Amino acid sequence: MRAIHHWDLWVDDFETASGEWGWLFGELGWEAGEKGHFWEAPDGTYVFMEHSTDQHGAQDRLRPGVNHIAFMIEGRDQLDRIRAASTEHGWHELYADRYPHAGGDEHTALYLESSEGFEVEIVLEVEDLTA
Repeated sequence: MRAIHHWDLWVDDFETASGEWGWLFGELGWEAGEKGHFWEAPDGTYVFMEHSTDQHGAQDRLRPGVNHIAFMIEGRDQLDRIRAASTEHGWHELYADRYPHAGGDEHTALYLESSEGFEVEIVLEVEDLTA
């Protein structure tokens, strides 16, 4: 059984966000669905992206609510590849001066922020202290 069924991602600028998130999901092995609105992970977890007229205010991960989401990957080479290409796909690296151990010496991860302020953490599935 997977831990998460799905999540909805509300964005302000759909075209920009679709390009940013679509690239990242592709790098993580997720399959794209209908018209850039939907991506599905190999385990069946999916995300649906939309812009809603019910939205108000900008994304602020430092206010009460969800701060970030963390994805798992299996290889350090994939982590480095995502890091190298992230800027050209609209992402900003957080804590670059402490990569890949910004979360601590025993935690290997990359922290990114989208143009709308969503934070993503990409974590090596198997912690390798030599990574």
